[in-house]
Amino acid sequence: PAKRRSRCHVKMMESTENDCPRVVMKFGGSSLASGKRMCQVAELIKSQREHVDPVIVVSAMGKTTNALLKAGEKAVDEGQVRIDEIRTLHLDTLEELDLPGATGTEIRGLLRDLEALLDGVSMVRELTPRTRDLLASFGERLSCRVLAAQLNQIGIPAIAKDAWTIGMRTIGRFGDAVVDEDCYSDLKSSLSPIIQRREVAVVTGFIGKDADGRIVTLGRGGSDLTATALAAACGLDEVQVWKDVDGMMSADPRLVPHAVPVPFATYEEAAELAYFGAQLLHPVSMQPALKANVPVRVKNSYNPDHPGTLIAKQTNEQQFPQTLVTAITTKRRVTLVDVVSTRMVGQSGFLARLFQSLSAADVSVDVVATSEVSVSLTLDKNSQLDPTAIADLSQIAQVAIHSNRAIISLVGDNMKDHSTAVLASCFNILANNGIHVEMISQGASKVNIALVLDDEDTDAALPLLHDCFFLEECKPLTQTKNTTTMKATLPAAASTSSIPATR
Repeated sequence: PAKRRSRCHVKMMESTENDCPRVVMKFGGSSLASGKRMCQVAELIKSQREHVDPVIVVSAMGKTTNALLKAGEKAVDEGQVRIDEIRTLHLDTLEELDLPGATGTEIRGLLRDLEALLDGVSMVRELTPRTRDLLASFGERLSCRVLAAQLNQIGIPAIAKDAWTIGMRTIGRFGDAVVDEDCYSDLKSSLSPIIQRREVAVVTGFIGKDADGRIVTLGRGGSDLTATALAAACGLDEVQVWKDVDGMMSADPRLVPHAVPVPFATYEEAAELAYFGAQLLHPVSMQPALKANVPVRVKNSYNPDHPGTLIAKQTNEQQFPQTLVTAITTKRRVTLVDVVSTRMVGQSGFLARLFQSLSAADVSVDVVATSEVSVSLTLDKNSQLDPTAIADLSQIAQVAIHSNRAIISLVGDNMKDHSTAVLASCFNILANNGIHVEMISQGASKVNIALVLDDEDTDAALPLLHDCFFLEECKPLTQTKNTTTMKATLPAAASTSSIPATR
């Protein structure tokens, strides 16, 4: 029988150009955690290739990055080199998938290089930021070769690419670099011919090289950043981030079991949700997509038929009906700091001095509320005031520190014109249930309203607020003037069989 051709291939036969949608498919560590998962992801890519031309970006397999960093710490602290867990995972995967000998040679070579690096670390008993990044890079370098080999084995022409070999250059410090946009032309020159030939490039996420040729990691959300940068550089149609959840939810399902899927969010909404605790995409990773207006779709590799969440600049209102609040998220165990000026009312320089002190202490602020003589602000659990910083602030103000607080953030682009009604409903339902709000803040974008309260009240407050806006239990709000067209419940998710025209 004749070999079945994909729809994309048929289009190419009928046209001088490839007019298939071109997408980046990024797979996280949990999606690639074992040989079985590698096989399933390869089959998923094969099925998607029926109607798109994909570029693949991969994270390390499972918890490999954590294992690498632990191996580095063991080499420093104990002078021992132990990579048994990493070696077993990758060699067992080779055997399980019955991959060709050439791939085995590459994988074993990388494992030897890893062992040699750790030997050096164990001798000098030091792990510099540069060496730490080199160490962390092995996870993605191993996984991209395994997945590319499996794709070739099932008939999909694929080629493994370390990101720097296609021109990925970075700027910034070790462990927290970003992609240098000046390398975009090199990325496009490298990837475009591969896409045109309908080959599948499997690219390492999370890593690149700086101007001096040193391997550097991209920090939090690094693999997502790789994916969005490649899409922006090459002018691709969509980024698909494949995770182990069905896209964004209206709230954390662990705290709100009846949370519902969110089919659409703007870039701004997604960035706010990610910053305030949603396990979605890191705000930094959204920037290339936002600048190039490339839609991002969050999908579940364990449940590929679920439409997931589309993140884009604007939406088709017929496809995704408008909602007042897009989602609610929480940030736990934050610290609330109240700073009251001891200077005369109206004396200039108070805010400048306050933030100079915070900057000198390398403290990052989450939310802020101000008056002429006082400021309230929150710090997350990884950014606390030390005694020196408190003493410095005490020269100009009285400082009160309240630990064990939480931020509940209501995020929604449509709140811009209805923030009064939203706040009224929030305060009404929380007051009726004896929950005290200690601070409120609304950002300049007006898409986020943050409520600060005692962390112990979060488990009760979050379901109340969620049901208010998503189960229509705030009757006064739904009847408020100019909000009658805003629905509290989210619509059924739409199909993603085709790429939406949002560019």
